[in-house]
Amino acid sequence: MNPTRGQDLQLAQILDQVLAFSAACQWRGHDKHDGLNSPLLRALCGWSRPTRILALQGVMRFPVDLRTLLRVPKVHNPKGLALFLQTFVQRWRAQGRAEDLHQAEALCALLEGLRSAKGAWSGQAWGYQYPWQDLGFFAPRGMPNAVVTCFVCEALLDLHAANGQSRPLQLVEDALPFLLNDLPILHQTDNQLCLGYMPLKMHMRVMDVSILIGALLARLDAVRNTTCHPDTARRLVRFVVDRQTAEGAWWYTDPPEASPVRIDNYHTGFILDALWRYMHATGDFEWMPAYQNGLAFYAARLFESDGAPRWMSDQRYPHDVHGSAQGILTFSRHQPEFPELAERIAAWAIRHLYDGKGAFWYRQTRWRIQRTFFLRWNNGWMARALSSLLPCPGALPDLTERQAEDPGPHDA
Repeated sequence: MNPTRGQDLQLAQILDQVLAFSAACQWRGHDKHDGLNSPLLRALCGWSRPTRILALQGVMRFPVDLRTLLRVPKVHNPKGLALFLQTFVQRWRAQGRAEDLHQAEALCALLEGLRSAKGAWSGQAWGYQYPWQDLGFFAPRGMPNAVVTCFVCEALLDLHAANGQSRPLQLVEDALPFLLNDLPILHQTDNQLCLGYMPLKMHMRVMDVSILIGALLARLDAVRNTTCHPDTARRLVRFVVDRQTAEGAWWYTDPPEASPVRIDNYHTGFILDALWRYMHATGDFEWMPAYQNGLAFYAARLFESDGAPRWMSDQRYPHDVHGSAQGILTFSRHQPEFPELAERIAAWAIRHLYDGKGAFWYRQTRWRIQRTFFLRWNNGWMARALSSLLPCPGALPDLTERQAEDPGPHDA
């Protein structure tokens, strides 16, 4: 049974529930890739590359959630905290409640304490609180990486814009040397620059990494009213823009065969959002046609007509909650061009993946709802997304009224 059907739940009420549920968890939770935090798996499987891959992928892909059984601890995730911080700032902008700004400031203090060990890197940055074995690299627990650091820094810039305090801006400044000095250069010409995901020897060029850094540099210059990194930011962004396909898409990696991930949902949204931030920070709209082509591809090829998020452009299932959230964020800026698309995506997610009590589920497969709860992946992203739809008080859309009759497949 779908617990949200027939209930008069408004967007703001759902967001209240999601934030309350997440706060009750003390902002700690399990994560999609945290299987290597299990002391039992480490003792049983050893610590070689093959066993790490087997353990992480096995926990992530198992039909039921094994994390409690395997004693995987619930930890803070800096990217998740950044998403919640942005949610509170956005709700403060929409509703003006001082408590929301206080909550954002408390999360800022928590993030400050989660920075990677001082002295190990050129700057103090952020990573995941679990070991992570990818096909192309291994990252120990806490190793900073470009994506988490960029997301945290974007959230801190949002907070600085809201409260005018210097500390969030200083934390961004402290992280900058990591992004500029510690990441490997994977491609470099006079006009293009590609940086690696982590401060490790690696060859896999993940497309969203460079544009996330470029957008952050451009935004930081705009906030400080300086021109410290215009050339570096532009080269980072150009590297990604120049690899857009003829139909308006971006592969997850360059070259495409470097990863089994192809043209997927939420990384496409990452690239579009970063390009949008870059253009508006610099006032340079040369790449607006590329952005618009990418936006049209994103809407047509990575979402179903009912708002369900496709996993990849050539693969419908699973419908992942992260894809829903990213679609809401991206298309909430584009109501005239894509009328009600963001609301349709949100309505689908609420109808199919919301438990009615403050938790979003992980994803819908072809046959069932996978009711695994990840605080960052599920609630963090959906809270951030729903906050982007908050209108002025008194004009809240009723998403439940736009739902189709067919509830889709669900667990018994």
